[in-house]
Amino acid sequence: MNAFKGFPETCLPFLETLSNNNNRAWFSENKTAYEQQIREPALAFIEHMQPRLQKISPRFRAIAKKSGGSLMRVYRDTRFSKDKTPYKTNIGIQFRHELGKDVHAPGFYVHIEPEFCFVGAGIWHPENPLLGKIRDFIVDNPASWKAARDDKTFRRHFTLEGDSLKRPPRGFPQDHELMDDLKRKDFIACKYFDCGKVTAPSFAQFVTNSFKQADPFMRYLCSAVNVNY
Repeated sequence: MNAFKGFPETCLPFLETLSNNNNRAWFSENKTAYEQQIREPALAFIEHMQPRLQKISPRFRAIAKKSGGSLMRVYRDTRFSKDKTPYKTNIGIQFRHELGKDVHAPGFYVHIEPEFCFVGAGIWHPENPLLGKIRDFIVDNPASWKAARDDKTFRRHFTLEGDSLKRPPRGFPQDHELMDDLKRKDFIACKYFDCGKVTAPSFAQFVTNSFKQADPFMRYLCSAVNVNY
């Protein structure tokens, strides 16, 4: 696999063109271009991130495989969606915890899409038992949650996002000082950045630094769900 020196300049234009031609006939005609401009550099990036990720935490995996690894599939699951376009128009890369079997486990994430690029960290849509663990842990460890959430470096670069309940979750006092956090259905943080960075040779270092900035948040979540960081 070629050494990673940034995504090619043609990467974002290809994704934009795919967005305007999201059909099987066009993709079939341009599959070689997809592999050269999207998949191959994405796999090179993942491989390049593996030793960097290990230095942050040996528990997270960078797996450079065409399927079943860190690179998310280009094919959309349209079974339950009104949008029947067959392909994703972004690059999604997830570095999951070694114990995680899906995107609901703690993980780091890189999203590349024309005019919409970000680095993510946390747990997206945790199932109810896991979500309950996080909420209970916040109630039992409020000071350490506030320390992680309000860490200066983390807050300077990341914003907590995701869905929240409209009402307090059952079993928790409605006047709890951390109710806004207890209402969260997602525990994810995002750092948005200029998409031009993806073509720079320094992109992997930028992502590595971003993951480090989310360290307090990720450590707390791993403790909450009782897995090693």
